[in-house]
Amino acid sequence: MDTVSRIESALADSVLLAEAAGAPPRLAAAMRHAVFPRGARVRPRLVLAVAGACGDDRPALAAAAAAAVELLHCASLVHDDMPCFDDADTRRGKPSVHRAFGAPLALLAGDALIVLAFQALARAAATAPERLAAVMTVIGDGVGVPFGIVAGQAWECEPRADLSEYQRQKTGALFAAATMAGAAAAGLEPEPWRLLGERLGEAYQVADDLRDAVGDAAELGKPVGRDAALGRPNAALACGVEGALARLRGLADAAIAAIPPGPGAPGLGALIQAEMHRLLPAKLTQKAA
Repeated sequence: MDTVSRIESALADSVLLAEAAGAPPRLAAAMRHAVFPRGARVRPRLVLAVAGACGDDRPALAAAAAAAVELLHCASLVHDDMPCFDDADTRRGKPSVHRAFGAPLALLAGDALIVLAFQALARAAATAPERLAAVMTVIGDGVGVPFGIVAGQAWECEPRADLSEYQRQKTGALFAAATMAGAAAAGLEPEPWRLLGERLGEAYQVADDLRDAVGDAAELGKPVGRDAALGRPNAALACGVEGALARLRGLADAAIAAIPPGPGAPGLGALIQAEMHRLLPAKLTQKAA
């Protein structure tokens, strides 16, 4: 089974839990709306890419880890779009969850997706119980306190935020969880894979800042200009477009340099370069090259 099929199958199996007989049907619909149709699935693909580079001898656990990371990412988008944060009308080219189902169900759907991520991991535990603790720890740390994506979101509620720290927590933490979970699912020590995820996550956030500053809403499938409107930290606004592009190139190179040595390293490096190119608005791709 190819990578995308593995991810979509694992996500579909997880979301089916919400659709059990007797469960609230609109909550299940809101959760499905948040997860499908798929976005780029960058984080779960990273989980499986690292697992593959490390041997991927427990594919069921690796697939569950990939699904868990994506479910947590989707949950963060549901909450991020709500009126108390970005108040975004669209996500992935369709109405955001709170616009489609209302704020109360959006809040509950985001909460349920967080729990569902760990339910997915628990259901895969039998395939490699000795590895589950490591996988759950790195994924939990990537989401919670003190430095996970919840902490990163909380910096938006502080009077001042350091741009690098904000980006490292809001975005980089889940990327680090993805790389480390892939290694842990394959039975390797996850810590050597942290730096790759942190650098890649920060690069991804810079690319997202550029898209918000100069991108097109129709191209991206979500509103643009929100950081400027809401006074949020943004690399393109702080450093200018050229400065942000230079920072993106440096972070992408640093991420590739952080890949632990092994037979899978060249493939991961090529994946990173392709993702950085794909993430930029069309008008900036030539400049980035």
